[in-house]
Amino acid sequence: MAAGAIAQAFQDEPGRVYSRPAVTAMLKRHREAWQLPASVGLAGFIQFLQDSKQLSVVRLSADTGEVVTRYVWEQASPQAVALTLRPSAYLSHGTAARLHGLTDQFAKVIYVNKEQSPKPPPKGALTQQAIDRAFKGQQRASTYVFHFDIYRAVLLSGKNTGALGVEDVPTPEGEFLPATNVERTLIDLTVRPNYAGGVEEVLGAFRRAHEQEKVDVAKLLQTLGQLNYVYPYHQALGFYMARAGFSEESLAPLKALGLHHDFYLAYGLKDLVYDAGWRLHHPRGL
Repeated sequence: MAAGAIAQAFQDEPGRVYSRPAVTAMLKRHREAWQLPASVGLAGFIQFLQDSKQLSVVRLSADTGEVVTRYVWEQASPQAVALTLRPSAYLSHGTAARLHGLTDQFAKVIYVNKEQSPKPPPKGALTQQAIDRAFKGQQRASTYVFHFDIYRAVLLSGKNTGALGVEDVPTPEGEFLPATNVERTLIDLTVRPNYAGGVEEVLGAFRRAHEQEKVDVAKLLQTLGQLNYVYPYHQALGFYMARAGFSEESLAPLKALGLHHDFYLAYGLKDLVYDAGWRLHHPRGL
């Protein structure tokens, strides 16, 4: 086979992770240029690339029993592999926080967010009773998990946002992968601390973001407004930012959004204390 031409064609592709249909398409598209006889089928082509040590096979197994096969040309990050599980998905929560240097956790857990279709907003005004009832329970968590090598890819079905705040973020392997920006990531961690390792890890992410001067507060507020949450998450954001050392000037726009309800830092928390400044229940010692 025309090994050099084949290698160049794969090198020219933007990605390094392929599904079986994608490899089939490559073979079909380049067969004539590569001067491959009709006798060379997909299985033989893949075996040739594996034997040349340029293509490796990755199998991702879900807890449901589903198995997905991917082919990696030379080298790809585990995040790049996980992203191929869903079209138009992006990295979020703890994984995005790690890519931005906001946490040292989540080396082996990869959060892949595929947005839901748009849904109508809930009807009726928010009440204190509804908040109390909801946050006494546990927050739902995705159980749709794929395992490969030492990694776990957790598939999320996030709120439809039109990929708000998603940008190409560099990985340690030199790739650029779609992930939430710092501001969107901090909001996502606030809303879903269970995908961040808990409220202590979320506070740590805010502290790092502040210390590294990575947060554009105006962009944070704009993103929060566009996300249009029913619950008053600005109170939780303000609490984290205050504890992380953000200035009163930075906190003032969040306070200006109003403190109309008592709120909770997360679902199902025990041994709570109350922060009157943000009208927020949070774990003791935080």
